[in-house]
Amino acid sequence: MSFFSEFKEFAVKGNVIDLAVGVIIGGAFGKIVDSLVGDVIMPVISKIFGGLDFSNYFIPLAGQTATTLAEAKKAGAVLAYGSFITVSLNFIILAFVIFLMIKQINRLKREPEAAAAPAEPPPTPEDIQLLREIRDSLKR
Repeated sequence: MSFFSEFKEFAVKGNVIDLAVGVIIGGAFGKIVDSLVGDVIMPVISKIFGGLDFSNYFIPLAGQTATTLAEAKKAGAVLAYGSFITVSLNFIILAFVIFLMIKQINRLKREPEAAAAPAEPPPTPEDIQLLREIRDSLKR
């Protein structure tokens, strides 16, 4: 088998295509979660904590006196722990949503199996049925 045909076989396998679709959807879903956290959740949290903006929480490492993270980064190195808090919250929400999706998928997989289960028990084998008849006749 030539190198090109092996690569073609690998590239068109179902698993590779499923993975590509998953990566594309995951990237789009990540943007949705970023927007949810940055535009909806973090403003509410900062309002609860007195109007603080987590994105501007930083520790200057080069002696900067800037008031915003963007200005401080231009002046030198900073430890941007506010951004880390936001990204961590993104991860927690994304992990929770994926957990809920997997839980739902597993539940849906179990339901068809339960519906496909036979309503009646399987028929009793002839030898067992014959032994039961013999037992019943001996009891009389």
